Amino acid sequence: MKELAFIVLAYLIGSIPTALIISKKFFGIDIRDYGSGNMGATNTFRVLGSKYGTIVMIIDILKGIAAVSLFIFLPYYYSNELERINFMIGLGLSAVVGHIFPIFANFKGGKGVATLFGMILTVQPVIALSCVGVFLLVLYLTRYVSLSSILGALMLPVCVLWIWNENEILYRIFALAIAGLVIFSHQKNIGRILRGVESRIPILKYRDRKRNRRKSD
Repeated sequence: MKELAFIVLAYLIGSIPTALIISKKFFGIDIRDYGSGNMGATNTFRVLGSKYGTIVMIIDILKGIAAVSLFIFLPYYYSNELERINFMIGLGLSAVVGHIFPIFANFKGGKGVATLFGMILTVQPVIALSCVGVFLLVLYLTRYVSLSSILGALMLPVCVLWIWNENEILYRIFALAIAGLVIFSHQKNIGRILRGVESRIPILKYRDRKRNRRKSD
């Protein structure tokens, strides 16, 4: 019964509409009425700029960390590693669902990538850092957050199934399910990338200007 209460609490933590709060407080707008209509860090970068996009991303990551860390209030899980990890995964997934379908924002939220990263960072930090390494590399090369998120998520099952060769079946199912969820939630982005109309986030502008000057010389 206590576990169920904490799962619900994790969902409520994930439901905190970070981008919506910031867009209304500092700009007087609903972020979901602009850009992609998404209430996540990527659309915040696109609509409000890198400063507020970074703030939203960090807070959304912290939501995942906070939700997963709720296990510390149940001492039973201190001595049982397998059940602790399983419970942490349940808490994290509940927070991700809350971010995607937030009760505090009429169930219209973001895509859950930042909150998912916070979850994985708490459960398996080494794997999380591998995923974020792929994310940052793709972001540097393309400036597509959507593509970076997809490839970063695909790194999760690669790490779990092949690099670390994790034998626990739940981990394998979890890794594949997360990769599938991220790809599913980015269907529209994939279509825009294939059509060449996906927006790039406003970072690395100095690099792009430098490249353009070289081409024009």
